[in-house]
Amino acid sequence: MAGSGNLDNARNGTNMGLISAIVAVATIGGLLFGYDSGAVNGTQQGLITGFGLDETALGFTVGSLLIGCFIGAFFAGTLADAMGRRNVMRIAAVMFLVAALAQGLTADHTIFVIARIMGGMAVGAASVLSPAYISEVAPANIRGRMTTVQQIMIITGLTAAFLVNYVLAAAAGESTNEFWLGIVAWRWMYLAQAVPAAVFLVALFFIPESPRYLVAKKRDEEASGVLTSLFGETVAKAKLQEIRASFVGDHRPSLRDVLAPAGTKGFLGMRKIVWVGIMLAVFQQLVGINVIFYYGSTLWQLAGFTEQDSLLINVVSGAVSIAACFVTIAVIDKIGRKPLLLIGSAGMAVTLFVMVYAFSQGGLDAEGNLVLTEQLGILAVVAANLYVIFFNVSWGPVMWVMLGEMFPNQIRGSALAVAGFFQWFANYLIAQTFPVMAVGIGLAASYSFYAVCAVISFFLVQAFITETKGKELEEMEG
Repeated sequence: MAGSGNLDNARNGTNMGLISAIVAVATIGGLLFGYDSGAVNGTQQGLITGFGLDETALGFTVGSLLIGCFIGAFFAGTLADAMGRRNVMRIAAVMFLVAALAQGLTADHTIFVIARIMGGMAVGAASVLSPAYISEVAPANIRGRMTTVQQIMIITGLTAAFLVNYVLAAAAGESTNEFWLGIVAWRWMYLAQAVPAAVFLVALFFIPESPRYLVAKKRDEEASGVLTSLFGETVAKAKLQEIRASFVGDHRPSLRDVLAPAGTKGFLGMRKIVWVGIMLAVFQQLVGINVIFYYGSTLWQLAGFTEQDSLLINVVSGAVSIAACFVTIAVIDKIGRKPLLLIGSAGMAVTLFVMVYAFSQGGLDAEGNLVLTEQLGILAVVAANLYVIFFNVSWGPVMWVMLGEMFPNQIRGSALAVAGFFQWFANYLIAQTFPVMAVGIGLAASYSFYAVCAVISFFLVQAFITETKGKELEEMEG
């Protein structure tokens, strides 16, 4: 089978304008993924007062997005194999739009939760399809950089949500005060999602379908046209043959492809490569990153900061995250995926333990809330932002890059469905348990768990991750 040299030797025929346009459109899904995830940050007080929620109900309301996410992620891969990557992303865009409007307008908690689950299904679908789609159209030598744009857009969406929340809360006085049209400020934080959702829906009508999906559906003429547009006629012919050869001839891709073939060694019935994907997906969440993204405002208020200061810290964390992702773009196709994961695991472990120290040294006020001295507060904020940097240089973008490229063509959609399901289920468990853990066992104990998971992730990467830098998708094994 031809290696990565085929594309490298004929790179002059690569249409970087079209590839960049495809990446720009596909990653709007990442922007919405980030915005929808971050919009809830800073709205917790509004949810509590608007719907009369206790800590457990708040955790469920916040986490209900993630119920939809693991449903959407699971079905998106198999639906994308049946309907196409682009069509499923269009469905997700419609769901984004409807969910944003419903969350911002409904006065009924049940409807709010249903809309949040619907938005989560769209988030889950976009989270697995955008990096997979980019991987399937980008040349191997720049695939890591192109797919990392997805993480930049996720963090841009998160930061935009943090910034919009900060501005709205400041303009209204508090997030629970009335603002435009008599609608309270925290509801506008959800309504604002409708704008990028509409842009995403329209833009998806101007990009081509994945050529690998078209080959899987035996639509070779269309696939050839897309490949010619991407790489030029000479490379397109050779690439078409490589893609054809990578698919099993006796059946189309299906969910059963994740199972270990008869006579081969698997684990609990599934291919080893699928379990490696699940490991990456789950530990990206067990290190606790989304506690900062979903509950940043609540976290810093528990640590003694005001609501306005807490929302501003969120904005700073988001800006730092974006800068970290640009570092990843610069190095991921040079030093590879595995070294970045190892650096990230080590850095996150150290910074999380520093946060544990800061939280463990704080005192309690008359109501039992954690209070940090100015020095400890600064230490916690600095450590948290360094932690965010390490995550976004490594596990944040690299996990999505690897899930989009590490699986063979035949099983990519199905393996993404399984790994995506586990990723979002772990995300849900972390989001659901944090409010209870923070009150029940305290921030220091909660963050000790995340720090230990970061340590474990280092050794798992060392043992099980195989480098994918520079390999064509048709060379992936498993």
